[in-house]
Amino acid sequence: MRIEWLTLALIAGCYGVWVAAGWFLWPLAPAAALAVMALMAALHSSLVHECLHGHPTRNPRVNEALVALPLSMIHPYRRYRRTHLAHHHDARLTDPFEDPESYYKARWQLAAMPGWLGAVLRLNNTMLGRIVLGPVLGAAGFLASEARLLRAGARGVRLAWALHLLALVPVLAAVIAFGIPFWLYLLAVVWPALSLLSIRTYAEHRWHEMPEGRTIIVEHSPLSWLFLHNNLHIVHHQMPGAPWYALPRLYRERRDYWQALNGGYVYRNYWQLFRAHALRAKEPVAHPALRIFPEIPQPPAIPPRAPRQRRRRAA
Repeated sequence: MRIEWLTLALIAGCYGVWVAAGWFLWPLAPAAALAVMALMAALHSSLVHECLHGHPTRNPRVNEALVALPLSMIHPYRRYRRTHLAHHHDARLTDPFEDPESYYKARWQLAAMPGWLGAVLRLNNTMLGRIVLGPVLGAAGFLASEARLLRAGARGVRLAWALHLLALVPVLAAVIAFGIPFWLYLLAVVWPALSLLSIRTYAEHRWHEMPEGRTIIVEHSPLSWLFLHNNLHIVHHQMPGAPWYALPRLYRERRDYWQALNGGYVYRNYWQLFRAHALRAKEPVAHPALRIFPEIPQPPAIPPRAPRQRRRRAA
């Protein structure tokens, strides 16, 4: 469709419920208001993902404007768009150098880390660790990477952050008008929103020899509306132009095909995944197949010294 009205309605509803929770519910039931706002911030992130894939209109600038107000605050739209579209090169999925969303590290990277950091990353590879620590580690890593790009003057990064900071102004103004302390919004809205999204992203991809085998299917979840059906992730990766509301139908029509395509990387629901990996890492930190090492510059060779000749004694 030229305009996907269902997605437009969902965007309007997301912002509307967020405002209603802050304006009307916060004075009456603060905990409930923060919970609703966290759900809407998570839904907004899913809508951002939908818009950068060319929905709900054919105009990318209109799509950007529709989700411009960043309820979860951390990621500039244009930076997320650039990295996420790079992630969609399926042949590079999970590669720690080519896939911006990979959780793997190269073996030499892991070996060079302090022991405590390696332990934190292993904990982050459990599902419970990803839900609790993942938002903090992800935000810290992302912001550190963006700071390096800003210092280097990387193309488009400064503009993306300038637009993001401008869009933050009305969001922060609304939070202040609601009477919610900024630190509490970060702690009780942004962090839980990113934690909810971590449930989806925890096992979205794994290493497999075939690119199609690297992307998961989670068949049923009460959170699928929040994730805009990206729990059926293999369908999205194979058909990224399909709107969110078409993914369940596309999966049902060819269920056996999709499960064969991704090599049986299927879970019935997220509870099954949680029971298996709440406290046990699903994947290693080091990439299972990557064997490259950085080139270590060698000092220039020192030419051998010429043998000393004995001076003859004068007769």
